[in-house]
Amino acid sequence: MEDRLLRRKRLQTLLELARVSRGWSRARLARSLGRDPTKLLPDSANPKLDYVVRLADVLEWPVGEVVDAIWRGTESAGSPGDTPAGADSFDEFNEQILAANRSGDHAKVVSLAQAMFESATTADHRAHACIREAAGWDGLGRYTKVLDAVQRGLRLRGVSVRLRLVLQATLANAQYTLWDLTPALGTAQVLADWYEANPPEKDFDWKRVAYVHYVRGHTRRRMMSMEPERLADHAAAAREDLTRSAEMHEQLAEQLEDDRLLGFANTCRGGLLEVDVEQGRRDPGDAVENMLDVLRQNDHLNGQATGDWVESLGWWCIFGSNIALRHLSGRELQRPLRELLDRALQIADRSDNWAMRERVYSIQFSLHQVLVDRTGLDLDFTIDDDERSMIGLTMGRFPSFRETGWQILETARVVRAAEGD
Repeated sequence: MEDRLLRRKRLQTLLELARVSRGWSRARLARSLGRDPTKLLPDSANPKLDYVVRLADVLEWPVGEVVDAIWRGTESAGSPGDTPAGADSFDEFNEQILAANRSGDHAKVVSLAQAMFESATTADHRAHACIREAAGWDGLGRYTKVLDAVQRGLRLRGVSVRLRLVLQATLANAQYTLWDLTPALGTAQVLADWYEANPPEKDFDWKRVAYVHYVRGHTRRRMMSMEPERLADHAAAAREDLTRSAEMHEQLAEQLEDDRLLGFANTCRGGLLEVDVEQGRRDPGDAVENMLDVLRQNDHLNGQATGDWVESLGWWCIFGSNIALRHLSGRELQRPLRELLDRALQIADRSDNWAMRERVYSIQFSLHQVLVDRTGLDLDFTIDDDERSMIGLTMGRFPSFRETGWQILETARVVRAAEGD
């Protein structure tokens, strides 16, 4: 009941704001919302989608912000979970968050971090809470929520340089993941320039430098195909960053005795193979076969294995798929690409990696379009019910994927599993 009253009060505020900002009468506002002037406010205080869209248009707000304004903090807001009791201080919250992170309970990480933010008494503690919340959203594959958390942290005044740099690096990676490549490159460039002028004094802090070059290098790698007129510049810059990041991660893995860093290094090595092909240093077919050989040699990691190294192998599959789709044709294209995408999807499902899923579905559909264009045949693109559901969820996480997702959902032939399977 309290949630209903809160939503009703917020709706009333939004309606009054919309009317006053436009200088309209209630009757004029009602016409714009498709409502009777005597029933501007829905009885249930749970407005339907068409009402929310029209209200957002009148306010000139994004629809998501209207939704957040109405439902934020209520039981029906879709929050990750209830905040566990018993955390009274920053340190206690942090311990609980670390425990939730170790157990893979990303929803709990988000809830605890949000509660930590509300109870924090210093700018650094609030910034730390934003970083933790962003990590939780990243684990859930909700990358636009990562942006929200990080940007909230960056708007805080009086945050220490160290935490602001962490927030900016997280921002750059989220922008890269969402394919906002120009902002990602700009953010990573600011960080790289800072570290060039202010090298860290402690070995541990060099991880952030290695990570900045990782993000900037992979951003440049993606921009090779997005900006072909600048391919040579992007490829050369990607090579420099990915080489440096790989070497730094390998050195830090030894110095800090942290083998997880080798996964980042391996992802850089895979990206460098894609750069090699674009620079004409390697034959595309040989590069793809080399990548498949490496993946097959790691077949023993199939099954329940997860972690940064396994994830890096999934990205090798994506890099190999990029090479094949751009440079190969016929059986040389179809045979390796299907194997690479099957392997990538297995790893994505095992690690619940939404960014990798987005790449698999996008490349699968691109392959279908290539085959249709080259053969002139009206070939079916088939998906099953599970894939349809996953594509829908991927559309929600990646605005840039929505157009492709709609094309798939509207044109694909859905193959349903037989009963009992």
